[in-house]
Amino acid sequence: MTDVARTTATITRLGHQGDGVALGPLFAPRTLPDEEVSGIVDGSQLTDIRIETPSEHRVQAPCRHYKSCGGCQLQHASDEFVADWKLEIVKNALTAQGLEAEFRPLHTSPAQSRRRATLAVRRTKKGAMAGFHGRASGVITPIPDCLLLDPALIAAIPLAEALAMAGASRKTPLSVTLTTSETGLDVLVREGKPLDSTLRGTLAALAGQHGVARLTWEDEQVAMEQPPLQAFGSARVCTPAGSFLQATRDGEDALLASVLEITKGAKRVVDLFAGCGTFSLPLAASAEVYALESEPEMIAALEAGWRQGKGLKKLKSEVRDLFRNPLLPEDLKPFGAFYEAAVIDPPRAGAEAQVAQLAETQIPTIAYVSCNPVTFARDAKVLVAAGYRLNWVQVVDQFRWSAHTEVVASFTLDG
Repeated sequence: MTDVARTTATITRLGHQGDGVALGPLFAPRTLPDEEVSGIVDGSQLTDIRIETPSEHRVQAPCRHYKSCGGCQLQHASDEFVADWKLEIVKNALTAQGLEAEFRPLHTSPAQSRRRATLAVRRTKKGAMAGFHGRASGVITPIPDCLLLDPALIAAIPLAEALAMAGASRKTPLSVTLTTSETGLDVLVREGKPLDSTLRGTLAALAGQHGVARLTWEDEQVAMEQPPLQAFGSARVCTPAGSFLQATRDGEDALLASVLEITKGAKRVVDLFAGCGTFSLPLAASAEVYALESEPEMIAALEAGWRQGKGLKKLKSEVRDLFRNPLLPEDLKPFGAFYEAAVIDPPRAGAEAQVAQLAETQIPTIAYVSCNPVTFARDAKVLVAAGYRLNWVQVVDQFRWSAHTEVVASFTLDG
C-alpha cells in the first residue's frame, strides 16, 4: 500500500472557529499562527497534523481529555494569546464596518464555571457512557476530569448514565442537558424512549436518588422536588427547561455589571429579547422596565420572578417576536413617560430590523449585548449612522477555551 503524501504548510491566522488557516485556504485544527505544520490534505482540511515548528504561544493543554474531546478548541494556546485574539475579532468586525471604539480589558470566566452542559450518553454492552463528542466525530469521549464544567455537573455523570440505562435505545444516544440552580440540578433529556408508566416511575425514582430539583423528559416534566431557581438580581426565577441562560454565573455578572453601568440613572428602561429576566429583573430594582421576549414560557417565568421579588419597581412584559414584529417608536407612546435607556440582547443573528426601529426611537442610551461580533458590528453601524456614539466595548469570554465570545457596548445619542 502506497503511503499518502504529507504536505507542509505555514499557519497564517486563526479562523473564527479557532482553526489555523494556511494558504489555500487550508484549515488545520488546534494550530496557531506562524507554526510550521505537516499533514494530509483532505479537501480544505489538513488531517493527521504534526507540529513541526511550534508557536511561542503554544502551551500544554491543561485538560487530559483535550486530545480526544471536542468540547474545547483553544487549550493549546496561552491565555494571553486567546485574550488578544478574541479582542482582535471584535475590533476587526467593527473596522470592517468603518467603526472604532475604546476597548476595556477582556473579562474571562474561570475554569470549572460552566453551569450548563449537554452530554451525549450511549448505552453499551457493559452499561452506559456519558461525555462529549470528539471533534467532528460521533464517538463519545468520557470527561470525568473536565476542567470546563462546574463540579456539580461532573458529579451528575452517573445520573446521566443511569438515565440512559433506563430510557435510551441501543441505536440513539440520549441528549442530557444538566443545569445548576440554587436548589439543585435541572435535567432535560431528549432522544429517549417514549414515556410509559413504567419508565415514568423509574425516572422519578432516579431523580429522587440523585437529588434532582427537576427532571424533564422531552417536553414532559417527570419529577420536580423543588423549582430549579436562578437568581436574577434579588428575584428568583424558575426558568423553563432548556431555556436560554448565560453560560457561566461569572460571565452573567460581568455582562450585568456593564449593562447597569450603561443604564445608570435611567428611570424607565425597555429590555428587548429579555429572556427570563437576566437584565430586566436586576434593572427593576431602580427603574420601571418594559420587557419583550418571543417565548411565552420565558415571559411567564420572568413575571413570576418579578411578582415574588422584593422592592422591585413596575415591570410590564409582552410576548412579541421582535424579528417579525419589531418594537416601533409609536409603540412606546401609549406608556407615557420617556424611556431613558434600552437594553438589547439578540440571538446570534443580531437584530437588524429591531435596531433600525430602535434608532428611530431616539432613546438616549443603549446597552447592546451580543454573542456574535459580526452581527453586532453590522447593527452598531446602523446606530452610529442614526447619530449614536459608540462609547466603549467590553468583551466577556465566558466560553473559555472556545472560539465564542460575548460583547457589551455602550451607545449614547450625540447632541
